[in-house]
Amino acid sequence: MNPLVELHAYGQSFWYDNIRRAYLNDGTIRRLIDDDGLRGMTSNPSIFEKAIGMGDEYDQQIKQASSEGMDVIATYEALALTDIQAACDLFSDVYSSSNRKDGFVSLEVSPHLSHDQEGTIAEARRLYSSVSRPNVMIKVPATPAGIPAIEQLIAEGININVTLMFSMAHYESVSNAYINGLTRWVDGGGNPSHVSSVASFFISRVDTAVDKALSDSGDPTTDLLMGKTAVANSKIVYQRFKELFHGDRFAELRSAGAEVQRLLWASTSTKNPRYPDTIYVDELIGPETVNTMPPQTIEAFRDHGRLANTLEQGLDQSFRLIEQIAQLDINLDQITEQLQENGVQAFADSYDNLLSTLRSKIAILV
Repeated sequence: MNPLVELHAYGQSFWYDNIRRAYLNDGTIRRLIDDDGLRGMTSNPSIFEKAIGMGDEYDQQIKQASSEGMDVIATYEALALTDIQAACDLFSDVYSSSNRKDGFVSLEVSPHLSHDQEGTIAEARRLYSSVSRPNVMIKVPATPAGIPAIEQLIAEGININVTLMFSMAHYESVSNAYINGLTRWVDGGGNPSHVSSVASFFISRVDTAVDKALSDSGDPTTDLLMGKTAVANSKIVYQRFKELFHGDRFAELRSAGAEVQRLLWASTSTKNPRYPDTIYVDELIGPETVNTMPPQTIEAFRDHGRLANTLEQGLDQSFRLIEQIAQLDINLDQITEQLQENGVQAFADSYDNLLSTLRSKIAILV
């Protein structure tokens, strides 16, 4: 039995948090689809930086772009679009056979637009049009500027992967933006079954930050709470997902053919070596969810992943743990807001590093 394949029986899709042209061309992705049940892909500037910097499969296109007078940003976009289009084509059968529920490939707007609502909308429209594939998702952060952008883009029928969510407050804003945008899309005559969105809830970074706060608190009982906040936080948000999308508010849209905005568990590699390397997969399995995994987590879960509907287990303990965190004067809301700010900056830094890597490549090749 392959645990990766069996995830689908529990209502969860697994996506690949990685992209590289060699893997698109050499059969690696095709084998993950055929043998492991892979159902989608996510990318970000950090992933593209590693892909472009570590191999020579992009060199010919880089030289071609330079010969056409493209600057470094245009060159990056040309490389990324080629990969995203190829990935979308590889997942087209999954997209069709799942009735447009899976088979998506995500491409991120520039992180430097995270606080620019109109800039985000314009770039998302442009990227969506440039990829020109029905199964592309444009990644937009759940920042204060990103939330109204998400609603507007959904209202235009554009598939959106919402990123950098860490808290219930973030989730409430994102789910409302999706429902409001979808309502506007339907009111304008759009087919709700042709628009998809996932809400990417970040996991491991929450434990990293809260564990530090627990350690700094000096309370001798905090060892019992270490490494548990991220999972508890996610399970509570999942309960809110069920209330929103299986309650009265979404009922009319559902009857019209709309899909729920699935929660996608992101940042699921284990950062602390003391914790099991599959903890953020094992503990977050449940219906109508996605887990996007980096290569090492895929390998680990294939080898020794544990299968159960864990999202519905230990809910009382999850609520109690969050209360215990608060009783220690650890402000989880403050921590998660800082995590989002840090995430925006980290993505921007990755984007700048990507351009720097590409400039170095151009200097060598041209």
